[in-house]
Amino acid sequence: MKKYSILLCLALAALCTCAFAAKPVEHWLNPKVNRVNVEAPRSHFQSSTWGRLSLEGQWRFHFAQHHNEAPAGFQAVGYDDSKWELFPVPGIFEVNGHGDATYKNFGYAWSTQFRPSTDCRVEEKNNYTGSYRREVAVPADWKGRQILFHVGSATSNFRLWVNGREVGYSEDSKVAAEFDITRYVKPGQSNLFAMQVMRWCDGSYFEDQDFWRLTGIAREVYLYSRPQQHVEDVRIVRADAEGRLQVEVNAPAAKGCTLKAELTDKDGKTMWVENTVLNSSLFTFNSSIASPSLWTAETPTLYTLTLTLADKKGTTLEVIPQKVGFRTVEIKEGQLLVNGQPILIKGTNRHEIDPDGGYVMSLQRMIDDIKVMKSLNINAVRTCHYPDDPRWYDLCDSLGLYMVAEANLEAHGFGFGKGSLAHLPELALPHMERNEHNVLIFKNHPSIIVWSMGNESGMGVNFEPVYRWIKQYDETRPVQYERACGTEFNDIMCPMYADHDWCERYASKPQKEPLIQCEYAHAMGNTMGAFKDYWDLVRRYPLYQGGFIWDFADQALRDKDERGRHIWTYGGDYGRYPASDHNFNCNGFVNPDRQWHPEAHEVHQQYQNVWATLTDSVNGVLDVFNENFFRSLDYLTLDWQLFQNGQEQAKGSLPLPAVEPQQTARVRLKDYKVPEKGEVTLVLTYRQKDNAPLIGAGTVLGRQEFVVRPYAFPTEADLLTSVRTEVKQDEQLASYTLSASRLTATWNTATGFLDYLDIDGKPVFAKGESLVPDFWRAPTDNDYGANFQNKFRAWYQPEMKFKGFTSNEREASVTMLYDMPSVGGTLSIKYTLTSFNRLVVTQKFTPKDGEKAPQGAEYLPRFGMQFTTVKDFNAVRYYGRGPHDNYADRKASAFIGEYTFQPLRQPCPYVRPQEYGNKTDVRIWQLENRETHKGLRIVATSPLEVSTLAYSTADLDDGTRKEAHQSHSGSLSPRKELTTHVQSAQMGVGGIDSWGAWPRKQYMLPYGEYTLQFVIEPSGK
Repeated sequence: MKKYSILLCLALAALCTCAFAAKPVEHWLNPKVNRVNVEAPRSHFQSSTWGRLSLEGQWRFHFAQHHNEAPAGFQAVGYDDSKWELFPVPGIFEVNGHGDATYKNFGYAWSTQFRPSTDCRVEEKNNYTGSYRREVAVPADWKGRQILFHVGSATSNFRLWVNGREVGYSEDSKVAAEFDITRYVKPGQSNLFAMQVMRWCDGSYFEDQDFWRLTGIAREVYLYSRPQQHVEDVRIVRADAEGRLQVEVNAPAAKGCTLKAELTDKDGKTMWVENTVLNSSLFTFNSSIASPSLWTAETPTLYTLTLTLADKKGTTLEVIPQKVGFRTVEIKEGQLLVNGQPILIKGTNRHEIDPDGGYVMSLQRMIDDIKVMKSLNINAVRTCHYPDDPRWYDLCDSLGLYMVAEANLEAHGFGFGKGSLAHLPELALPHMERNEHNVLIFKNHPSIIVWSMGNESGMGVNFEPVYRWIKQYDETRPVQYERACGTEFNDIMCPMYADHDWCERYASKPQKEPLIQCEYAHAMGNTMGAFKDYWDLVRRYPLYQGGFIWDFADQALRDKDERGRHIWTYGGDYGRYPASDHNFNCNGFVNPDRQWHPEAHEVHQQYQNVWATLTDSVNGVLDVFNENFFRSLDYLTLDWQLFQNGQEQAKGSLPLPAVEPQQTARVRLKDYKVPEKGEVTLVLTYRQKDNAPLIGAGTVLGRQEFVVRPYAFPTEADLLTSVRTEVKQDEQLASYTLSASRLTATWNTATGFLDYLDIDGKPVFAKGESLVPDFWRAPTDNDYGANFQNKFRAWYQPEMKFKGFTSNEREASVTMLYDMPSVGGTLSIKYTLTSFNRLVVTQKFTPKDGEKAPQGAEYLPRFGMQFTTVKDFNAVRYYGRGPHDNYADRKASAFIGEYTFQPLRQPCPYVRPQEYGNKTDVRIWQLENRETHKGLRIVATSPLEVSTLAYSTADLDDGTRKEAHQSHSGSLSPRKELTTHVQSAQMGVGGIDSWGAWPRKQYMLPYGEYTLQFVIEPSGK
């Protein structure tokens, strides 16, 4: 009996095993099944004869925290959804009250819950699931027509039922899915549509992009109907610079129908027309036009191809318009050419993100984004790291932006080595499918000049057939993929964050591939240092053709803190124990609301398309160079201003001549006369002459500054011309005082610090504040990325042992001496008060042991002094570089002039608090009361860097580990007392990357001897 029992158990176990093995894997767990009953991808077009019914608006909605808690049978007709909420379509769960917005750069959104696996498994726990229901009346006149359901984007997947019957399933969340629902709907009646969207599925393994991980439906949702006989797809195989046009029409259901193809220009003039009877599924038109107007980002000329399908009776069935741009893209002798010209890529990466809608981007937001780009002279955009809304491509076609069109493919969580998913043949299908979707849907857009196979997913066998397929399908465009650089499966050298030296080494030698960085100049927080240095190289080496800044806009979401103050939120702001990479998604050069950051001015200038050389500074003669490749400069006017010591002395305006592309013309400024004295600068402003799409007349499209005569800084000897007897001295045990007629300075004899400064008998410093040495800055995001907050920690409040002071009654001076053991040096601060009410301050640091730096003191964040003033001081007037913030490595766009601002109205411009507000090459800095204009003036004896903020350094400093704090600039409360930092130098902000790169060597402050000198004097009467 035991033997038979054992055999029976074994047999039953075998049957169970077979049954278990035969159980089908759910689509959302099966990387080999990614689309079920979805129409083949096609070019995005519509016919004027189609019926269209929007399904956008409020749907009945149920949110389940866990997938296994989603309502069973909810798709059935008659299911009671009366207690379900109303929810917008399109709409994102996390910005509409459900779930927690998660941000990850590297790694998956479930990284705090379970480990990823190469079989692409995800859990049901915390796998948010949204179930939707809505009844819609389908028009009766749609009967007999093909009816399709379109969903533009659903993350992470999408499932559809109609009238209780399942229609299909789709993944690849960033391209549209269309379902033929003809046999499921009842025209002329109300029909039940049910949808379900999950947070995670197997496809999420290929969508590990550096952005917010959100859930929901993000793009258009609608029904449309078309005739049973219709055009399935249109492919513009070729429309080149020679005027050759090849169009392929796929219409298997339209055999016997007549197809008319007509090409018209922008004025509606017919350039070519042809009729044919369709006798096969695929038909190709071949034609050519003479001397076509070519499409470029500078001259986005589009023709219209209209395909008209008629049945045998001559009844029009479809009228399909397709925009056509004639242009040729090729790589020749190591350069990327458009229409034979080696264009410059003045580009940016752009995520689809809205501070209020998340993934949901309105058409107006898209237009606004292009408007900002055009105003910043950006001419190219990379769709990082997925296809965008089809309307974005239409806008880029019509308004003129070159595009690198990227597939929805990133598996960053598995790294780049042999462990990446690119090396697993069993996952070849998602790699190929996602690239097919990208190419097949967007193939007809002339703005796309390069295909990208994906991003940060390693390089292996799964990408090789992808490259071959794209090249075979589309021979008119190059293909790139950063991880494939250096292999045969890549056409452009497109590294990420290559530094200046690497770029110069590559570009200075003959190469087969042009250098165009797919990501560079990481724009996180206070950054973009040495951006000019990149573009100096681009303009020097023909092989280096530019790059795409990472990235366009901070990805933060609009929200409020616990006190109701507006903040921009970032990774870690939502949920408990969230998977997070902190504020690493806030790396744009514009704010989430698209307002410029200070560094955007540097982008604006370095990307401008007109450059002048001042060939004769006496007579105002300029040589003006047109950096465009396809348009002359007669769309611009030139305004010029001549300044003397920051004050405008002369100005003029003239239309620029029609300087041909890549050519130079000489221009002379009328009524130009150099003042005889003082610093003289010439500022050129290039403006849009007439209204153009998104660029209004008068828009500034470029600026330059020339120093005609440099500033003569006063010397110490100039400042110290005074009579000793006019300065009074008073020494007590606790203090030492020097007094002139309007200015009195009092030092603490225990600390050596200047505790009190009185002008006209009124205190300047806030209570408890002093003039003190200043070596530290609130770390920037780049500083944190390079670990400067720990590496150079010796300069954070270094020990200062006061060794005493010496006074010199004859010259009315006092010198304070300090030992600074933690940084291995001594510090002296000499103060001299003149009878002209000038307090000359000279601070000097001297290393004790030559040039050898103690650990942690190898570089200084800044060498300066700081003080905090009483609240009566509320405005700043200065003469230096501005008006926007500028630093040693980011000041090319900030011009010398006289500027005013109110610090209380200038909060930190970045999502997370950090150093900001600096101005370089300062000659004079005046703090004053904006009503009385009385205050104090700082006069430089050599170029200074100065800032005045409504926050202390401590307010902006997140300590040794910024991730320990969820700080937001919007939560800062400005102080009424202003803090001023005066320094001889501050290290650059850097701008190569934000996870380890340092500012370039020439912008660092290496350990050594430093001197700071400035003058404090009263201002106003």
